[in-house]
Amino acid sequence: MGMTMTQKILAAHAGLPSVKAGDLIEAKLDLVLGNDVTTPVAVGVFDKIGFTRVFDKDKIAIVLDHYTPCKDIKSAQLCATARNFAKRFNITHFYDVGQVGIEHALLPEKGIVGPGELIIGADSHTCTYGALGAFSTGVGSTDMAAGMAAGENWFKVPPAIKVELTGKLKPYVSGKDVILHLIGMIGVDGALYKSLEFVGEGVKELSMDDRFTIANMAIEAGGKNGIFPVDEKTLEYIKGRVNRPYNVYEADPDAEYEREVVIDLSTLEPTVSLPHLPSNTKTVSEVKGMKIDQVVIGSCTNGRISDMRIAAEILKGRKVADGVRCIVIPATQQVYMDCLKEGIAEIFIESGCAFSTPTCGPCLGGHMGCMCEGERAVSTTNRNFVGRMGHTKSEVVLASPAVAAASAVLGYLGAPSDL
Repeated sequence: MGMTMTQKILAAHAGLPSVKAGDLIEAKLDLVLGNDVTTPVAVGVFDKIGFTRVFDKDKIAIVLDHYTPCKDIKSAQLCATARNFAKRFNITHFYDVGQVGIEHALLPEKGIVGPGELIIGADSHTCTYGALGAFSTGVGSTDMAAGMAAGENWFKVPPAIKVELTGKLKPYVSGKDVILHLIGMIGVDGALYKSLEFVGEGVKELSMDDRFTIANMAIEAGGKNGIFPVDEKTLEYIKGRVNRPYNVYEADPDAEYEREVVIDLSTLEPTVSLPHLPSNTKTVSEVKGMKIDQVVIGSCTNGRISDMRIAAEILKGRKVADGVRCIVIPATQQVYMDCLKEGIAEIFIESGCAFSTPTCGPCLGGHMGCMCEGERAVSTTNRNFVGRMGHTKSEVVLASPAVAAASAVLGYLGAPSDL
């Protein structure tokens, strides 16, 4: 029996001719990632065990993005711990306020991750880099500590689900709608410890930003990872970014999949996830009119320049509705600069939005957008669990940038077609 893309990458990094679902392997790592929340925990484990060196200072990335600029004394202490560790071991890829971006947008942008690589990160949305044809997955801080010291981790080889994409997206329908639709189909545990492998003619119709968004939310279906084939768009994206040798892997024709799902992109409509699970999906037309108090446009899921452009297109010449707070957060400093150069920042500010430096802030109820009891947000983030963005009696509706921007103008949940 042949191997899937994920299995081929794992086999190569384990030095094995082949692997199959369920195998336990030790594999070499190309990158270990942590942020300001998870790195301090990993540092504590690292020091407690007595490690005295990292395996490769060029293959560790520490990004202070969750609570920065620091919102309080506790977050400042977390950042100080991470800074001191990065300085102690001269970590090459260390990003602090002023150079920071949201980690899962920043690393691809800077070419720190690439095709065929094996990446672990102490953040569940590390699966984002599967958009580049890499195996990337979230781990705990203990695994991060071990990975930083040894450059290896153990893995259980996941079975795979083939997701075949056909057709072409309609205007104002994006990768966010694709992944919300899929999670609604299979559930939040539908891909539990499985690899979501995206294939089909529809893949070439998706932009790289669409693919990043889809791979980012593989974990919301329980996935161990999500992965896309490497095609012309992938190679164009990494050109000038990934300046080191890399490998491109393709699934074997006889690769074994536990399940196959087909999605015709041309049939999709603007889609949202209602509280309190990403799988609680509806088309906007089914639920439009819900009162909202806040809109968040940004995050590791939808904070890239294409997301900013589509939101600005909808907000241009319009105003955020009375009683609605609209917070826009570019995912990286480069996206922030592009917004300034293209006049997008001006559009946001003139329409009545708050325009922020890169931060994860509101996504996890950290800062820059916490909600109080009874409030509801439409957000381009990736989770809408109870209390995710503040009070346990607040609510989050997950949506695309187009739906979020339209809702900000309307003052209630709606789509661009409702403007």
